[in-house]
Amino acid sequence: MTATRPVLGITCCTRPFGEETAQVVIDRYVRAAIEYADVAALLIPALPDLMSAAEVAPRLDGLLLTGSPSNVEPWRYGESDPAAGPFDPGRDAMTFGLIEAMAKAERPIFGVCRGFEEINVALGGALKRDVAGHHANDGVALDQTFAHVHEVDLTPGGILARAFEAPRLTVNSVHYQALGRLADGLSVEATAPDGLVEAVSGRSGAAPILAVQWHPEWRAPDNPQSQTFFRLLGRALRGEAL
Repeated sequence: MTATRPVLGITCCTRPFGEETAQVVIDRYVRAAIEYADVAALLIPALPDLMSAAEVAPRLDGLLLTGSPSNVEPWRYGESDPAAGPFDPGRDAMTFGLIEAMAKAERPIFGVCRGFEEINVALGGALKRDVAGHHANDGVALDQTFAHVHEVDLTPGGILARAFEAPRLTVNSVHYQALGRLADGLSVEATAPDGLVEAVSGRSGAAPILAVQWHPEWRAPDNPQSQTFFRLLGRALRGEAL
């Protein structure tokens, strides 16, 4: 461990905590990033009324947008559906500001699940909801939720295909939303058997953007494939080519 490790910003969600409100990041995201990317981490609260993304971004070497039970507000991609929640407007405001600020600063941006969806919407894409076959039945235990898996085909020559040295992966599938319209500037890195886009890449100036719909942070110590994803994150924060 060294004091000169890159600093990764990790986004928080707003969650109820008894009669109060908490800023929350599930521990597995933070642990996987610190251990396998070999970085230091700072948690960024979803408090856009008290701090701005622009004042935080220059202090970060990269950004990780985490998964969450909440959904991106549909108005952000030109739709209106109040039943498409739950929503987290504070997180949306902070993460969309961070994506813009980090892109301007040419710093790496990585996303997982909700973060994958946020990146697509922030760059001008859209989402679609009620995706069948990509999640376990409601009400099952957490282990069963993440035991729902399918294969993805990796784009030949893409970042993930080169990193994994394989044409396809088996990934967990825990999402109710998916990419509808791919944002300009993003390239497809992986697709599910039904054609849904499951991973994307792009550039924020000289720095990479990489995001996946699945959850590599889930039981990462037991999954070399997940560790590879976070090692890509560490390489990106050190300015190495992916």
